[in-house]
Amino acid sequence: MLAACGGGGGGGSSSSGPPPDPDAILPSAAFAAQCAAPRAGIDPDTGSLYADRQGSATEEKRWVRAWIDETYLWFDEVPGDLKAADYATPVTYFADLKTPARTASGRPKDRFHFTMDTAQYRRQTQGGLLVGYGMEVAVLQSSPPRDLRVAYVTPGGSAAANGVQRGERVLAIDGIDVANGSNVDALNAGLAPAQAGETHAFTLGRADGSGSRQANLVATVVADTPVLNVKTLPGTRGPIGYLQFNDHSEAAEAQLITAIQQLKNAGIVDLVLDMRYNGGGVLAIASELASMVGAPAATRGQVFERLQSNRKNPFRLTDAQATMPFFDNAVGYSAPVGASLPQLGLSRVTVLTGPDTCSASESVINGLRGVGVTVDLVGGTTCGKPYAFFPKDNCGTTYFAIQLQGVNAQGFGDYGDGFAPNCAVADDFGHALGDPAEARLAAALTLRAGGSCPAVVVASASSQKAQATVVEAPYLRRAPWRENRRVDTR
Repeated sequence: MLAACGGGGGGGSSSSGPPPDPDAILPSAAFAAQCAAPRAGIDPDTGSLYADRQGSATEEKRWVRAWIDETYLWFDEVPGDLKAADYATPVTYFADLKTPARTASGRPKDRFHFTMDTAQYRRQTQGGLLVGYGMEVAVLQSSPPRDLRVAYVTPGGSAAANGVQRGERVLAIDGIDVANGSNVDALNAGLAPAQAGETHAFTLGRADGSGSRQANLVATVVADTPVLNVKTLPGTRGPIGYLQFNDHSEAAEAQLITAIQQLKNAGIVDLVLDMRYNGGGVLAIASELASMVGAPAATRGQVFERLQSNRKNPFRLTDAQATMPFFDNAVGYSAPVGASLPQLGLSRVTVLTGPDTCSASESVINGLRGVGVTVDLVGGTTCGKPYAFFPKDNCGTTYFAIQLQGVNAQGFGDYGDGFAPNCAVADDFGHALGDPAEARLAAALTLRAGGSCPAVVVASASSQKAQATVVEAPYLRRAPWRENRRVDTR
């Protein structure tokens, strides 16, 4: 988190050993579950014994190479001169098995290639529960002099109980100076506690610059609260709804339905959807949200997102399976299956964005635009991730490689450099999210009232002290699996 100075799977058998050419690509099934260190016992994902059997790192690397060749979206762009023997482990080999191509802006086309220990991945993704303080920290600068601010606080955690506020600067953790301290491991351990019950002492600088205070934060298992700050604001044409939406998680389904119904009951004629910190998640939740925002005449029976794989179609998806519609009813993650979705019927929506607006959040933008709903963006450029993947375990490591690209009803999905905002506005850590004076929301309200971006967003002196510059790289340091486009419709 923080830096210090400075062909489809076919059958096969490996009983005769690898062929003379150790880099020849054979079907991945020929090497699957042949492990240097086989796991024993019951696989919790299947309820059966692990399929692992004795193998070697060589066979694990051969599986990785074959699996990439079969399923990777850009399999034919992977350099052909990579030698497995040059890599100590399958994980280091996997790290280079990706396209070297770059986007129009010069960024790597594939910035989302990663692995996780399978047991750790399973623990972190069970039940939508996370160990933490109930706050997200924005890392505006990870190397000295480091700059960390509280981005937002969720109910039920130690941060809320200690009155932690958005915009407070993290000055020290357990007595270690955040800006220039050399014990980076200890700082990271305090920011991302591993177990419930851990207590860490935080020195926090107040957002208005008036001084500092101490807060002893205790890590707990915090329930997912992805929907916050549902409110209405006055507008020239009628009430404007505001909704802070932070995660496309299973819990979001019921919370979004409640929030949209509240805004519908309030008679809103416009909506500001704050997804500046929403890294993505379940694609079906994005479809439901888009359906609730847009007019039924635009969304009903239309394609929300179509998923395209490589030309081998490794997952044998039919057109129907690869197509996500605009859902009219709840899929059933946290709301009753088939429950009617309230609909605002809007032809225009304003979304607050930033570099942490990613994946399924971008699908909401792209999907609505694909059926003619005007989506104005205020804030920063989004992360640029029109991609999805199916996590794959082999020998205790879960591999994440891009395998699908999402396009909207018009066939557009080429936004690897992100969606640029209509109004570029820096994130304002001097005001609470949902405060009409907060810079991005203020700009959105001005845009909706006058049809153009404000020339200058005026902020108070205290806000100017706490306001961040526009940051192009994501600055919420969340686990990569929280920023996936997960393909699952129950």
